[in-house]
Amino acid sequence: MKWALHDGWVMTQRELAHLARQPAQIVVMLLFPVLLVLMFGFVLGGGMSVAGGGDYREYLLPGMFAMTMLFGVESTFAAIATDTGRGVTDRFRSLPMAASAQVTGRTLADLLTSALGLLVMLGCGLAVGWRWHDGFAGALAAVGLLLWLRFAVLWVGVYLGLLSGNPQLLVAVQILVWPVAFLSSALASPQDMPDWLGALSHWNPLSATADATRALFGNPGGGDTWPALLWPAVLTAVFVPLSIRQYRRLSRVASAGVV
Repeated sequence: MKWALHDGWVMTQRELAHLARQPAQIVVMLLFPVLLVLMFGFVLGGGMSVAGGGDYREYLLPGMFAMTMLFGVESTFAAIATDTGRGVTDRFRSLPMAASAQVTGRTLADLLTSALGLLVMLGCGLAVGWRWHDGFAGALAAVGLLLWLRFAVLWVGVYLGLLSGNPQLLVAVQILVWPVAFLSSALASPQDMPDWLGALSHWNPLSATADATRALFGNPGGGDTWPALLWPAVLTAVFVPLSIRQYRRLSRVASAGVV
């Protein structure tokens, strides 16, 4: 276990070093959600209302926090698919290192960068007038739920990256992510949608996290916490085994190619 943790941390440093050498990527990653907040909060938010009353920006910001965690699947997919497609994964497997190190390093690096992005988003929210109202403990619990969603979504990106091995399919992942983001309660209340669309939004995992964090922050539109705990647990339980299976399958395919 100590060996695996050490190798995983070395791989985390590798991923962070790649980001440090690409400052433009970090800037885009941090500023894109801020631009979305400004667009929806100031440009489109003037015509939006909250079911049951309340300030729209206070409704919007927790939803934007959750959307930022969802959009992280794209960066995870691109990194894993690039390493897999270029044969980097196979070279790592030939080294005397823990087999889990590459995926562990990627997941930890993504969680750290997501935490940084979330911190920037919180600062942006405070700058545009958003506040939490139920104390620091509730706000900290909400941040924990957001990172829990990110952890689950991360494994979706790992599996899709291992499965495709082609970073050019990132556009296809984006096509899948955006409907999930917009067919949720992140930007608008399901009560204001047509019945069938509201039902889809209600059962969206992103809606569960957005509503739970609203409740913990003391913002309008809050919901129960348990769905936000359950949905990421289900996604993790499904995609972690699938990722492990696909990683082992890559090993068998590589061995067959050598033969």
